[in-house]
Amino acid sequence: MRILLTLLVVLAVALAAVFIGPGFSGAQGEFVLWQLRVPRVLAGVLVGSTLGLVGAAFQALFQNDLATPSTVGTTAGATLGALLALVFGGAVGTSFLPLATVFAFLGAVLASLAVAVVAMRGYARIGDVLLAGIAITLASSALSQGVQSVADMRALFAATQWALGQLPQLGYGGVRFLAPLVLVSTLLVLSQSRPLQVLSLGEDLAHAQGVHVRRVRLVVLLGGALGVAGCVAWCGPIAFVGLIVPHIVRLTTGPQLRTLLPLSGVVGAGFLVACDTLARVVWSERELPVGVLTATLGAPVLFMLVLRKR
Repeated sequence: MRILLTLLVVLAVALAAVFIGPGFSGAQGEFVLWQLRVPRVLAGVLVGSTLGLVGAAFQALFQNDLATPSTVGTTAGATLGALLALVFGGAVGTSFLPLATVFAFLGAVLASLAVAVVAMRGYARIGDVLLAGIAITLASSALSQGVQSVADMRALFAATQWALGQLPQLGYGGVRFLAPLVLVSTLLVLSQSRPLQVLSLGEDLAHAQGVHVRRVRLVVLLGGALGVAGCVAWCGPIAFVGLIVPHIVRLTTGPQLRTLLPLSGVVGAGFLVACDTLARVVWSERELPVGVLTATLGAPVLFMLVLRKR
């Protein structure tokens, strides 16, 4: 019942977001509504739900309240891939996807696979996987700085714009790209909610309860990374959604993952759509990147949650 009510609220937020903003009429209004605002809201729902769900799953997997969808190096790998495309590839792309999106997705997948290799080792503890994610993130960030040092001003400006995280869409190309990735990612992560609940209490207890730790770890890591890779590749990194949404949901549901995981996805969708709508209308002269707004709102919210826990 709680999930259903939350879903209805999020649907109301998404519907309102479509109509908030300057009004248009005639053919121009039809174009703005169906080719700009509706695809943008749909992309926000897909990205927000993925970040919220994967953030909650990774916090349980790593037994760390500060774990985020970027913990395994997915975002850092995507940033490196996008930089390589923007600096050395120019404006070339496929008939469907920009080259920066293709390279960002490949970079995110490769970074996540490197961490997954560690997770597959029988001797590896979850702390080892976390350290591998940190190592991949640091290495990718260092390479990204090296690429920036040889980039021209045009490429640096394009990379800065991409790194801010934005949701504007023209048509439904982004929705078609994200939807299958998000669907597969969501199904894989949700399928592990029960064993992940046991694993979140400790690997030794999970082994004693008959949980296949390596399989659960691998499915959650790869499933979560797949969805996050698509989201970051298309929209750029959007901070704090995957960190604070699970904390907010946990205040009302408790730690039970059967409820926490799907609710985090639903609340994440509503949160990102609401933030994007606010970023679109808060400044009448131009839009703010939604990644800037989520970071601005997320930092004080996280601080208040820490104080409340204390």
